[in-house]
Amino acid sequence: MARSDLLLSLVKAATSGDRPLVRKTVEALAAEERAKNHLVLAEELERQIQNNGSARGEILPLRNTAAPDVLLEMAPRRTLDDMFLSSENRRAVDELVMEHHRADLLRSYNLEPRNRILLTGPPGNGKTSLAEAIASSIMVPLIAARYDALITSFLGETATRLRKLFEYARTRRCVLFFDEFDTLGKERGDIHETGEIKRVVSSLLLQVDDLPAHVVVICATNHPELLDRAVWRRFQLRLELGAPNAAEAGAFVERLARRMNLEPGGSSRRAGSKLAGASFAEIEEFMADVGRSYVLGLPGSNVPAIMAAKLARLRVRKDTRGNRRSR
Repeated sequence: MARSDLLLSLVKAATSGDRPLVRKTVEALAAEERAKNHLVLAEELERQIQNNGSARGEILPLRNTAAPDVLLEMAPRRTLDDMFLSSENRRAVDELVMEHHRADLLRSYNLEPRNRILLTGPPGNGKTSLAEAIASSIMVPLIAARYDALITSFLGETATRLRKLFEYARTRRCVLFFDEFDTLGKERGDIHETGEIKRVVSSLLLQVDDLPAHVVVICATNHPELLDRAVWRRFQLRLELGAPNAAEAGAFVERLARRMNLEPGGSSRRAGSKLAGASFAEIEEFMADVGRSYVLGLPGSNVPAIMAAKLARLRVRKDTRGNRRSR
């Protein structure tokens, strides 16, 4: 049976003549039925809304619900408890997840959960992992855009493929993830960019604006300064995932050590001081190196001694943004 909040939303949209809301509500109903494996009903709902036109009244072609080659769909494995987030970021993400779990309550008050998120920060600090963890928490698949299949040199072809990607995403409850989003969302005022990329950005903004709330779009970039100014205002939630400070790095080392059944003693704090500014991915690789040495040195392995030796050989540099990084 369809959810009561969606049925109420459909009735309100129909009686008020709000055709865009009718379309989005029917798409949400179809996505719900598809998630329940009620494929015949889902396809009939999609067919009806398409055959009766869009908000502007034009007749739309039937959507192909087969996954296009411009995306990779996967079941998320990471959870929010696997992430190492600041208290502020964790609180913001928890609020977003609650909104989607209680979307029926929000819709009863004519509200929708937020579904457009921008993640920024240097590489290796969990942007992709956070997208996967949000999908896991909302209990939906993760759909990642494949730029190698999406971007072409032919005029207009990239925008066409981008439209196919969004059309597929609209047919199901999912997280739609764009990594390295600056590849698509570049500043249109850049004199070095061609007219083609400007058309792609315009098409992208229209598609993002038209997404129903059951599709959560998450975009990640290492270079937020390259994004078009109109892109920024599309996102209801903007989170920066930075490199850890000394205390955070030490706590992350401690967590990884527990996960690997290692006893670092007081070495975690010393490691945190040396690894401050390194990315979480680099710290994870450092601890994996410690774990390998520990296993190969059994039965006489000493974790604090291994960590001290590796920290002594560790060199730290500063990247172009001024953050300290391990090497």
